[in-house]
Amino acid sequence: MKIDFHYATNFFGMNASGLSHTCMHLICTAGEGSFVFNEKCYHIAKNDLVVMPNPTRSKSLAATPGMQVEWFAADNKFLAGLLPSNNYSIGGSISLNQDPIIKLTDEQAAILLADFHRLRDRMGDRHLLFYHELMGSLCLTMMYDIFEPHAQRDATDTHSDRTAYIVRQLTDLLATGISRTEREVSYYAERLNVSPKYLSATVKRVTGHSVSSYINRATVPILKGLLDDERLSLTQIADRMNFTSLSYFSRYCTKHLGQSPSEYRRSLQPKG
Repeated sequence: MKIDFHYATNFFGMNASGLSHTCMHLICTAGEGSFVFNEKCYHIAKNDLVVMPNPTRSKSLAATPGMQVEWFAADNKFLAGLLPSNNYSIGGSISLNQDPIIKLTDEQAAILLADFHRLRDRMGDRHLLFYHELMGSLCLTMMYDIFEPHAQRDATDTHSDRTAYIVRQLTDLLATGISRTEREVSYYAERLNVSPKYLSATVKRVTGHSVSSYINRATVPILKGLLDDERLSLTQIADRMNFTSLSYFSRYCTKHLGQSPSEYRRSLQPKG
């Protein structure tokens, strides 16, 4: 499975068409700029961090002559699969869709730039047997370094409307690990006392993503954890995850991991 990584210093390259499947992490290091995202204009200056899944959704980019940025982007599914399902990442991605800018201190900016540079310096090591694992470890470090200032920002968030409450309740449910056995939108709608149509429309409007995408995002780390346990047979895992058949389980793995369960397990074995 080939995963592409991107590092650049060109602000106007952040919304290139080839980045539609990635999550963008951009730090402004000098000057000022602006962009439109979700029909809202955002202004960025030194030490502002932009985190944006599918950066091609940004438009109307503008910058002062002295603006300088550094950015790193990687496959959305790859990044999501690195984090445990009960992590801040699920709820955090929702607030980033509403406001993709996180203001950093000088120290936080320096730490993240160091993360970017480590990733940049190892991007070319594709000849390594455990290249994806290496890059995954470096990406995970970067994401946890982002969580700290992001959580500090959101600690002052006072959303109280019903739509925000519904979305937060959904992410709280997913954080319990319930998606190991429950992956139907109707189940979550019933738990939240709303219709599936209302839940789907609300989550899409607030986050820009579907309910199913969040369910799957919570499920994939659980799936990987079970597949990593060699004591469990594939049939046992399918039963534990409440799949109706082994073939359905295999199709789910292929769709969300890019490999069949057997292929995924073989990929964990040392090559050569």
